[in-house]
Amino acid sequence: MLKNTRRLAFVVMSMAGLLIALSVPAHAASNQLSGRAFVDTAGACPAPPAGYDDFPPIVMTGSLTGCWYTNILTSRQISSGVYLETGQELFVGSLNGGAAGTFGTTYRFESKFDPDAATGTEIRGRCQHPIVAGSGTVGFDGATGRVDFKDIIGDPVTYEYRGHISLR
Repeated sequence: MLKNTRRLAFVVMSMAGLLIALSVPAHAASNQLSGRAFVDTAGACPAPPAGYDDFPPIVMTGSLTGCWYTNILTSRQISSGVYLETGQELFVGSLNGGAAGTFGTTYRFESKFDPDAATGTEIRGRCQHPIVAGSGTVGFDGATGRVDFKDIIGDPVTYEYRGHISLR
């Protein structure tokens, strides 16, 4: 009796595992992202799309190759030198040399300036960029994920990014 119960439990667990494995789309590819970026001062990026000219384009290198455009929606300076910003962004380029396409993000930027963002020097900064569902085109069709930037303070400020993107 105990032997039959064990066999039945094994069969049930095996079937459950198979059903779970089959429910994950076989064509979904998850990619870890990393690279460096910098403000385009040399004109490497085309002119920004309408509504994305609040900040100069950012040239992306590494896993993502292309141009990153920003549309600032809100900004706020706190007296302690903290600067907060939210908005939308558009990436135009490719992932690991694949097909070119686009995807959109929303973002939240946090930084610390001394003494403030209007007249001071940035001490640190970072931002998070979740990819907007359904915004991907061509090489980014079905893209989901997130890209996180860290400001590398220098003259000029550059950026390191990490994250993940899944393509379906």
